[in-house]
Amino acid sequence: MTTTTPTETRGITNSLTTGRLPKWAPWALLAGSWAVMSIIFALVAAGSGGELNIALAIFLGTILFDVLIFVLAYLVEGARQARNRLVTSLVATAFIIALLPLISLIFTVLTEGLHRFDLQFFTSSMRNVVGEGGGALHAITGTLLITGMATLISVPVGLLTSIYLVEYGRGPLARAITFFVDVMTGIPSIVAGLFAFAFFALIFDDPGIRFGFGGSIALSLLMIPVVVRSSEEMLKLVPNELREAAYALGVPKWLTILKVVIPTSIAGIATGVTLAIARVIGETAPLLIIAGFTASMNYDLFENRMMTLPVFVYTQYANPGTDVNAYLERAWAGALTLILIVMALNLIARLIARIFSPKLGR
Repeated sequence: MTTTTPTETRGITNSLTTGRLPKWAPWALLAGSWAVMSIIFALVAAGSGGELNIALAIFLGTILFDVLIFVLAYLVEGARQARNRLVTSLVATAFIIALLPLISLIFTVLTEGLHRFDLQFFTSSMRNVVGEGGGALHAITGTLLITGMATLISVPVGLLTSIYLVEYGRGPLARAITFFVDVMTGIPSIVAGLFAFAFFALIFDDPGIRFGFGGSIALSLLMIPVVVRSSEEMLKLVPNELREAAYALGVPKWLTILKVVIPTSIAGIATGVTLAIARVIGETAPLLIIAGFTASMNYDLFENRMMTLPVFVYTQYANPGTDVNAYLERAWAGALTLILIVMALNLIARLIARIFSPKLGR
């Protein structure tokens, strides 16, 4: 004797209880679509002697995924669920399209920069080097020194300014500071470099002055508004109940800020500082004006010209010698190094935020 379900008796199929695709099926289908398109583009590039366009391969692979997921879901799950999966895949497609420039950039920098990403690149400078060989040790050192000094200048100034605006600032002075911070946010980087150059040229009466500390001042002009804005928003997120609880216990306001407000918002502040550093570490124009460029090592921020990675990449790419490939390889390797430094800064900021953020208990 066989039994039948009520839906089978009436000959009705409930779309909500039909077959379901496994959870891994969309991800496998997306990866397969990308792989198929990448193989096709690789074969075309190999046949024509061109280069693999990874961004276009991923884009067309995502479109193929949209079609396949709709057809597969329609056959297995029904029309209703197929439409739902189609809309979900279209949202994912929009996200992937937004990431395509980043994917293309990383792929290009990796493929072009790994040729000179060797030990010599990190242990030698460009002194007396004309063709192959040489490295970017002097540029890496200059970037770390100039950016580090700019951070030492910008973080205290920006953080104290944001504390004043959130905790103390009222009236015309606070409004004026907010206005000028907004104005500084839109300053072109080359204007900051021209300001630093004119400022030190007038002070030292030297129209040809070039030194690393001037580059730090120029970068600090670009960093300060970013630090102020990000820190201000993080401080505003601290609940007023925490401040009031500290005041009720007799804690002075300055100590409340130091022991309660800043530790509570330190994760967001660290992220904002990292974004500010990433904002300026790749600037070329202001450093080209005030810090200049050189092929030799220079550890002194207050004396002589100092090379930085952005200027190194620019000079290697814009002024190649007789061996063009050697210069271009050094330029791509310098760009890859700059990206890795920014990535390392982000990881350090996350680590600092995790270590110093308040531990919440239940």
